[in-house]
Amino acid sequence: MKRLQATSLVAGLLVSATLFAADAPKTPLPMNAGKGFSQEGLKRIDAFFADEIANNRMPGAVLAVAKNGKLSIYKSYGYLDKASNKPMTTDAIFNLASMTKVMASVGALTFYEEGKMPLLAPISNWLPQFKDMKVGQVDAEGKLNLIPAKNQITVQDLMRHTNGLTYGGRGATPIHKMYPSGSAVAALQLSDQEFIDKLASAPLLYEPGTAWDYGFGIDVLGIIQEKIAGRPLGSVMQERIWNKVGMPDTTFDIADKDRPRLAQPLPIDPISGKPQKVDILTKKVKFDCGGSCAYSTAGDYIRFGQMLLNGGSLDGKRVLGPQTVAFMTSNHLNKDIRNNVALTEPSRVGYGFGLGVAVRMERGLSAINGNVGDFTWNGAYGTVFWADPKEQMVVVMMGVAPGDIRKIHREQLNSVIYGALEK
Repeated sequence: MKRLQATSLVAGLLVSATLFAADAPKTPLPMNAGKGFSQEGLKRIDAFFADEIANNRMPGAVLAVAKNGKLSIYKSYGYLDKASNKPMTTDAIFNLASMTKVMASVGALTFYEEGKMPLLAPISNWLPQFKDMKVGQVDAEGKLNLIPAKNQITVQDLMRHTNGLTYGGRGATPIHKMYPSGSAVAALQLSDQEFIDKLASAPLLYEPGTAWDYGFGIDVLGIIQEKIAGRPLGSVMQERIWNKVGMPDTTFDIADKDRPRLAQPLPIDPISGKPQKVDILTKKVKFDCGGSCAYSTAGDYIRFGQMLLNGGSLDGKRVLGPQTVAFMTSNHLNKDIRNNVALTEPSRVGYGFGLGVAVRMERGLSAINGNVGDFTWNGAYGTVFWADPKEQMVVVMMGVAPGDIRKIHREQLNSVIYGALEK
C-alpha cells in the first residue's frame, strides 16, 4: 500500500511537470515533442524516473533530449528538495561536478584557436612551479622514492588526463595522500595559488604522457586560462562560451535570488544507508575550479551540447571551429598510453579519451549503448551528458545522486533512452 501511495504521489508530480505545456517558459531549443521516440519508449522513460523516485533512489531530475536540433523531451520529475516536498522544475539549478570539465576544455580550445595555448606547450610556460617535477615510486616496502620526470606536463596532458596530477580520493598510496581528494574539496579549502603550490610540491603518480588517470588536469587548465586572460575563469567562460551559446543560468557563483532553484540530494544514501550531503551546495569555493565547481540547468547544458554537436556553433554564434570540435572529440590516447578510463566510470571499455570528453572507439564492448564517435562525460553528483553524432542526439540529465547509485542511473538512463528510439 505504501509503495502504491508513493507511486501515486510521484505520478502526480509527473503530471504537474513542465512538459510541452503551451504556457510553459520559453524552451532552450525549438520543441518537437516526442519526435524520434516511440510512445511506449517515452512511457518507459517516465516509468523509470517514477520508480526510482518512489523508492527513494533519487529525489528528482530534469531530462532534456534533443534530436536533430530540436527538443524531443524536456521534462522535470520528482522533487527539487524532497525534505520540503518541493517539486522539481525544469529551471532547477544543479552543481555540474565534472561536467564542468567539458566547458573548461572548450574554453581552453578557444585560446588554442588563437594560437595562445598550443597543445604541446609545457604548462611551466605559465606556471613555472611545474618545471622540474618528480615522479613518485613506491617500493615493495612501502617507501616512497622520487625520480625526476623525463617529460614536462603539456597542455594536451592536462586536457586528456595524462599528467600524473591525481585525485587523492582515487587511491591509498603515499602519493595519493599528498593530494586533495577532489576538485571541489580543493576549491573549498584552498585559494588558486595555494592549490597550484600544493600540486607542484607533490610527486606525480606517473610519468607525464604515459598513462590516462583521472585528476586535477582541468583545474590547472582553468588557472592557465585565467593567467592568459587576466581574469577569473567564470568571466572567461561567460565571454567565450555562455553568452554566445545562451546559457544565462550557468555560473560559478549562484546569486542569492537563484538559490531557491538549487536542487538538493536525498538526506540518506540509498545504497549505503548513511547520511549524505554535497558541501559545495552550501559553501563557497575560493577559486573557479574548472574540474568541478560550475552550476547550470538542463536547458543551458542541452544548448551547450547542441553547440558541440553542430560543430561549434548555435543560432549563428560560433564558439569553436568545426575542425576544432572534431579534433576535441577524437581519441588522443595513443597505443603507448595506458588507458584507465574503464576504472573511472563503469562501462567505459571501448572508449578512448579526447580533449575533455570520453570518445567511443568501438561498439559492443561497453555495457553502455551508443555509436562509434559518441562523446560524453558525467558528474559525480548525478549529472549526465552525452552526444551521439550518428543519431544526431544530445542527452542531458540533471540530478543530485552523489553516491554510487549515480553509476547505476547512468546505465539505466542510457538503456531507456536508446530503447525508446524508433530507428
